[in-house]
Amino acid sequence: MIDISQKEVWFITGSQHLYGEETLKKVAENSQNIVKGLNDSSHLPIKIIWKPTVKTPSEITNICQAANVDKNCIGVVVWMHTFSPAKMWINGVTILTKPLCHLHTQFNAEIPWKSIDMDFMNLNQSAHGDREFGFMMSRMRKKRKVIVGHWQDQRVQKKLGIWSRVALGWDELQHLKVARIGDNMREVAVTEGDKVAAQMRFGFSVNGFDSSDVVKHINKVSENEVDKLLAVYENSYNLTPSLKEGGNQRNSLVEAAKIELGLRAFLDEGGFKAFTDTFENLGELKQLPGIAVQRLMADGYGFGGEGDWKTAAMVRALKVMNVGLSGGVSFMEDYTYHFTSKKSYVLGSHMLEICPSIAEGKPSCEVHPLSIGGKEDPARLVFNGSSRDAINVSLVDMGNRFRLIVNEVKAVKPLENLPNLPVARVLWDAKPNLEIAATAWILAGGAHHTVYSQSITTEFIEDLADIAGIELLVIDEKTTVREFKDKINANEGYYHMFQHKL
Repeated sequence: MIDISQKEVWFITGSQHLYGEETLKKVAENSQNIVKGLNDSSHLPIKIIWKPTVKTPSEITNICQAANVDKNCIGVVVWMHTFSPAKMWINGVTILTKPLCHLHTQFNAEIPWKSIDMDFMNLNQSAHGDREFGFMMSRMRKKRKVIVGHWQDQRVQKKLGIWSRVALGWDELQHLKVARIGDNMREVAVTEGDKVAAQMRFGFSVNGFDSSDVVKHINKVSENEVDKLLAVYENSYNLTPSLKEGGNQRNSLVEAAKIELGLRAFLDEGGFKAFTDTFENLGELKQLPGIAVQRLMADGYGFGGEGDWKTAAMVRALKVMNVGLSGGVSFMEDYTYHFTSKKSYVLGSHMLEICPSIAEGKPSCEVHPLSIGGKEDPARLVFNGSSRDAINVSLVDMGNRFRLIVNEVKAVKPLENLPNLPVARVLWDAKPNLEIAATAWILAGGAHHTVYSQSITTEFIEDLADIAGIELLVIDEKTTVREFKDKINANEGYYHMFQHKL
């Protein structure tokens, strides 16, 4: 469902004609070897494409224009092998719309002490040329990723891989279509927002649809399609006896399968890769979609409950960033707390819609009353989330700007069994502790809905905030409430001063 096979990052090397043809030939040769080495690395998710050395303002402008219009190019990596006078880069960087990564490296790792001469010095001037380029980017207030170190170092390759994944997520947002099935949950504030401003800032569009638009597709589902999907359920999950063929709740699972098939057909027909629903606008739907949403998320679709289109878009973006990594990404909600004098925890869950990509073991497929929405009892997957480091991410609309908030957490095994809780759930220890984390989250205006990710780290979200040009607030092991307040206050002034530029 997520295909990144055609996506690429362009590698652009800067120099100038001053050094002569022999030096420029060596510059091209070295940069090609770097690109080959990076493409051989397991840390980069997509191909790096070498581009000829740029030496003049027109060459730089042309390559930036070409990157802008190439649908497969999701970003550019720039490196100054020699000195490259940075005024040459002004026009090209000004028009560049793709994410920019500045790789501050050099071809050789170590100084050849016994053989080094001025020819070597003139060729290997990255320490010189990259600082010139860095000044120009800062002078232009250009947001970019800066990675420092030797290109063969795994730490450098991992950082470049992270930025490449974020560029993939940003590329996805540029053409993402979000279907809002039903409206916002009534009277709820944080799931609302300015959809026009969001499209201007991030690229994704959000449009509303009625549940009847989905029901039309459900009514077209064939019995054969339902039987095939039921077989998938039976092979993939532990069905409770009542859901197996002949069981007294089998019809609930059949209806859930119809909803999944109809919802999937609706999304595919419209080209939607993210969606929302709400239990207040179900219309003729017999159940609130449970297992349908969970399985669609597992296939890479973004989702937000109760009309939360911002979270739906973010789930999809992080799903794209996460391709090939070991952990999962899910829609999440801080549901209830476990307060003790020694350690306090958050139990994250939702009514139904937690993605099985974060599950510990094989999920159980069950049907239980929902006790909200006034519809038939819905089918859902029930499981515990796996124990590992994770983050919770919230995108909120502050009125004059968008804000990303991250809390680093550590998921742990539930302290006891939960035999009467018929939903998927995750127990986590919020860093630095629940008291400070929740205080900071509330001060930041963080939503109760989040994107929960087991492999995407804070560095990914920092890169995304830079590419998008939006505010980022991080709650981690070092957070104190006093410093966090100061950061919020300082950001208010910064974003008010530069609002016309952001």
